[in-house]
Amino acid sequence: MSSANLSRRSFLRNSTLLAGAAVAAPVITACGSSGADGTTKVTMQGGWLASEGQLGEAIALAKGWYKDEGIDFSFKPGGPSIDGVGLVASRQSQIGQISSSPSLMLAANQGVPIRAFAVGVQQQPYAYISKPDKPVREPKDLIGKKVGTQATGQVLLNALLKVNGIDPSEVKVEIIGAEITPLTTGQVDVWTGWLTNVAAMRPLGGKFEKMMLWDAGVKLYGYPYYARKDLLTKDADLLERFVKATARGWEYAVDNVPEAAKAVTKLDPSLKAADVQAAAEVLLPYAFNSETAKNGWGAMSADVWQQQIDLYAGLGQFKGDAPSSDQVIDMTILDATAAARPKIGA
Repeated sequence: MSSANLSRRSFLRNSTLLAGAAVAAPVITACGSSGADGTTKVTMQGGWLASEGQLGEAIALAKGWYKDEGIDFSFKPGGPSIDGVGLVASRQSQIGQISSSPSLMLAANQGVPIRAFAVGVQQQPYAYISKPDKPVREPKDLIGKKVGTQATGQVLLNALLKVNGIDPSEVKVEIIGAEITPLTTGQVDVWTGWLTNVAAMRPLGGKFEKMMLWDAGVKLYGYPYYARKDLLTKDADLLERFVKATARGWEYAVDNVPEAAKAVTKLDPSLKAADVQAAAEVLLPYAFNSETAKNGWGAMSADVWQQQIDLYAGLGQFKGDAPSSDQVIDMTILDATAAARPKIGA
């Protein structure tokens, strides 16, 4: 999967609709409707199609752990023409999950009443991939190179260059698609994308160099969970139960990757379990690390969020004043579930 970060320009095309939807949303119960068995129906809107990013949810659903928490859970896939943030803002889904944190910062800047309440992946596995004969192992290696990136990746490259004091004129940029062919054919020296996109990277035969965006100083979260602000205040118990079941699913997935991958294919039968498993094995080390070992699955740091906000403000990505971290995140659900979230990682 390539990064689904939104540039300021592409986000602003939808910002008026988003804010309008949030204000004019139909007045319905904040939580989902109740089923005949007494469970509460909860839909999680994905930012993209089902993938290894939903390992925990797929297992929790298959094992009945959402039912144990009184939740009738369903996953609604996203896609290039689906505005997941807008669907959550307009109460068509109770919970949202998106591939990368900047989208939520940009939404907050536009007054959309949503807050991130947990994080699925501690370090977004976005990387700069190069061939061994022309390696890029650290930011300065980009100087004089031609970087092939998707349109949505331009802001990430700009952020990396800014953080590392590199003049943009010293790096050539070419906008490419998701395929890695421009790198394998020598059209570009560097290809950008998520390391979990194992299918796209297969032509490299495992022979490549990688420079992680996180290691280069741009610390973005992967797969943050978010909800409307009013749901966080009026139905916090629902979100707490969701987090408990989901955390349990992710904990199980760590030691049972093949089973978890197979469970993901139940969310989308077009997926191949082997492909999901390969991507999951790449993803899990970024989902569980020293932060989760200390603070549990789903943990997030207000300081890391503020660093992201400050960086994007410096790049001119916000309209008007930049949002503060408390306009983007809400820590109450994590605080309430601290004892229930598994503390594993390295």
